[in-house]
Amino acid sequence: MDFATIIGIAMAVSAIGGAYYLEGGTVGSIFLFAPMMIVFGGTIGATVVTTSMQTVRRVPDFLRLAFFAHEYDAYATIDTIVRLAEKARKEGILGLESNLKTTTDPFLRKGLQLVIDGSEINDLKEILETEIANSESRHRRGIIFFQKAGGFAPTMGILGTVLGLINTLSNTSDAALMAQAIAGAFIATLWGVGVANLFFLPIADKLRLRHDDEVAHRELILEGIMAIQSGDNPRNIRMRLLSFVHPSMHRASDRRA
Repeated sequence: MDFATIIGIAMAVSAIGGAYYLEGGTVGSIFLFAPMMIVFGGTIGATVVTTSMQTVRRVPDFLRLAFFAHEYDAYATIDTIVRLAEKARKEGILGLESNLKTTTDPFLRKGLQLVIDGSEINDLKEILETEIANSESRHRRGIIFFQKAGGFAPTMGILGTVLGLINTLSNTSDAALMAQAIAGAFIATLWGVGVANLFFLPIADKLRLRHDDEVAHRELILEGIMAIQSGDNPRNIRMRLLSFVHPSMHRASDRRA
């Protein structure tokens, strides 16, 4: 579970809700069905128009990725690749076949299989780069979906407010009731702006971060697999792969090396 996502959203909502309560506001005045229906229904409907049903069906997967994504350990991956390189030099490429069943990372396992099958290095690179490109395409659909929703939501909120004002000004003659109705009409704008900036857009940015992390992880694996295929020295492989890790994150032993 990604506590940064949960804590961040909770802090933002609590700060806004707490300030509203301190100013004398009540929860019941915010949770009005009509404004919420316009904002959520209109936003989702407009967003669905811009994409495909395949992407819509994957929205739960995108949310799961935002809240429960796997954290990549670059050092653990580097250590694994170096151990595989050492074994390949001692036992040959075919000696890596016993490691296929114990390799949990599907991308690394696919790379190992290609090496064991004797794929040419150019073919291996092309296949794995295509795999990365396909994953980028899938991730981009989720990012764009929530970006679109974040763009439509404020507009739907304004639309709901305008509809509320039209209804209020055309049917209310009492000044006190009119003031109350106008205040209620602006609830749609509140929901539109709020849900866009507290949920849709942050989720889009979180998905982009997940995407960047996965691409960096796979590029590290790709470099390592190609080095194993080329028969490079394990020590040189480690030094090369450490270039994928920010210098400030290097372990003390690696800095001395």
